[in-house]
Amino acid sequence: MKALIEVHYLPSVAYFAALAHAKSIVLERHEHYVKQTYRNRCHVNTSQGVATLIVPVTTKHNKTLITDIRIDYSQKWVNNHWRTIQSAYGKAPFFEHYADDLEKVLYSKQEFLYDLNVRFLSLCLKWLKWGIPVTESLSYETTTQFDTTDLRSQISSKKQDNLSNFFRPSSYTQVFGNAFVENMSLVDLIFCEGPEAGRRVQASAMRK
Repeated sequence: MKALIEVHYLPSVAYFAALAHAKSIVLERHEHYVKQTYRNRCHVNTSQGVATLIVPVTTKHNKTLITDIRIDYSQKWVNNHWRTIQSAYGKAPFFEHYADDLEKVLYSKQEFLYDLNVRFLSLCLKWLKWGIPVTESLSYETTTQFDTTDLRSQISSKKQDNLSNFFRPSSYTQVFGNAFVENMSLVDLIFCEGPEAGRRVQASAMRK
C-alpha cells in the first residue's frame, strides 16, 4: 500500500510505525500549515523529563501552504536544540555513530520548514535502513485512492487515541530513568538502539 502523510520535525517512533508496512510514501506538500503540531516540534527524553523542541516560524496563521512556511532564524533555536540533544543523548550507546549526520541537517539552514523536515525524514529512513520510495503529492485531495492509506494528521498530540490503530510501544533501554517513556522522537530510539532501531519500530507497528 501507499501511505499519504505530512512531514514532521524529527518524527516520532509512532510516525514510523505507521509507515512500517508501506510499500511507498507520498508526502503531502499541498496542505495548509497547522499550528501547534508535530510539523514544527518533537519530544526528546532528558534528565529533567520530556523536553519539547520547537522550530520557530515567521508565518503565524493556518492558511499558508506548508511549503511556504519560513523558518525564523532570528531566534537561536538551532543551537538550543543541538545542546539539548547533546545533553540528553551524549552518553547514549550510539550517539557518536549518528550525531554528525543529525548535526549536519540541523545546521543546514533550510529556508523553509517543509524542506528541513524532508531532509530529516530522509535521514531517519536511512538510519532505519528502509528503502521505501518517497514521492510528493501533486495536489491536495480530500479523499484517497483504494491503494492509499491516508495518514494525514493522524500522528497528533491532540489525537492520542488514534495511535492505537497502528502503534503499540515496544520498550527499550533509555538514557534516563527506570520508567520507559514512549513515543519520543526517533532520535531517542536511534541513539539508544542503533542498528536495532528498525526492528524496534517494526515490533511496535500494528499490522492492518
